[in-house]
Amino acid sequence: MFDGFTDRRIALPTGVTLRVRVGGEGPPVLLLHGYPQTHVCWHKVAPLMVEKGFTVVASDLRGYGDSSRPETTPDHAPYSKRAMAADQAALMSELGFETFALAGHDRGGRVAHRLALDHGARVTHLATLDIAPTATMYARTEKTFATGYYHWFFLIQPAPLPERLIGADPEFYLRKKMGAWAGGDAGSFTDEAMAEYIRCFSDPACIAATCEDYRTAATLDLEHDKADEGRKLQMPMLALWGARGLVGRLYDVPEVWREKAEKVDGRALDCGHFLPEERPEETAEALAEFFKL
Repeated sequence: MFDGFTDRRIALPTGVTLRVRVGGEGPPVLLLHGYPQTHVCWHKVAPLMVEKGFTVVASDLRGYGDSSRPETTPDHAPYSKRAMAADQAALMSELGFETFALAGHDRGGRVAHRLALDHGARVTHLATLDIAPTATMYARTEKTFATGYYHWFFLIQPAPLPERLIGADPEFYLRKKMGAWAGGDAGSFTDEAMAEYIRCFSDPACIAATCEDYRTAATLDLEHDKADEGRKLQMPMLALWGARGLVGRLYDVPEVWREKAEKVDGRALDCGHFLPEERPEETAEALAEFFKL
């Protein structure tokens, strides 16, 4: 995976070290992954973006993969989207990129949204993959959403309940969850990529950190979102989602993002939740076309 890319650990002024892959030449693009994955979720898309003339940066979010797992606090602040976004902004500075295009899938999309809010002058384009805004999804919770996204309410339970239950058989949990979200096509995940997800998610510290990500989303992140209510992103935005996933069934995805951004385009791809692995060519084509606008 990631032939021709460098594989680095970069220590940042934010106090964490991120695992990062960098490849290609041209305008910089930062790719952020979701739960329960790592930067490896982009292993099919990243080379295609390089072929299309971009410098591609893909990193593990703090707490995930091989990046640092800072000790948490009672308010969960070390795992806020604000903290995660600050990491990524600092990373791009360390790599010499003052401005860059940004795409995030799942949790990475939520970090990308916060990064665009907190560091808007640096983000030229924002793309989110298969999410609606966090506050919107919590505010509109009903049976279908709670059933399909039960983990939003499971992972926020006080430690160590979810940590212990997931840790009893992390591979089963990961395969079951990813298979259910993949639109019925678990074969989209290569053996090599799945082995990486299992390796990282089998670490109890990773499980704990990812639970903290969700605990923060239900508390401090909502406070940050409330403080920014009514403030719209100014950079162009692209919202992609899976036609066979839950997000597209529950929300008018472009419309809910127009509550958060001035200029939003969007469309569905024929897949489940994992666009970068289920439909890599279409995902890369959509991102490249958008980032070149």
